[in-house]
Amino acid sequence: MPFIDCKITKKLTGEQKENLKNGLGRAIVNLHKTESYLMVGVCDGYDLYFAGKKLSDGAFVDVRAFGSVNPADCDRMTAAVCSLLSDVAGVSPSSTYITYEGYSNWGWNGGNF
Repeated sequence: MPFIDCKITKKLTGEQKENLKNGLGRAIVNLHKTESYLMVGVCDGYDLYFAGKKLSDGAFVDVRAFGSVNPADCDRMTAAVCSLLSDVAGVSPSSTYITYEGYSNWGWNGGNF
């Protein structure tokens, strides 16, 4: 039950959003999850500031998952996400922050796991 929320400074085309979603669907295996329950949010044209300056090229990605997340798996996922954002949206890895959080309570379909 993962959720990946992407906030990106650049405005993306529909095709870029689809490519990003597809790439995240492949990358989620780094956290031992499958695309079949993956939810992705994409907010493009988002204002991000770093070191007091507005970024024209940047992204903040929040990855949430049911259960625990392993630091080594997160490291592999970070490499995959940074590569994907660079390839699809031209966002530099040095302008990308990614957070990870595992949750023991996750609701879906009227119930809780």
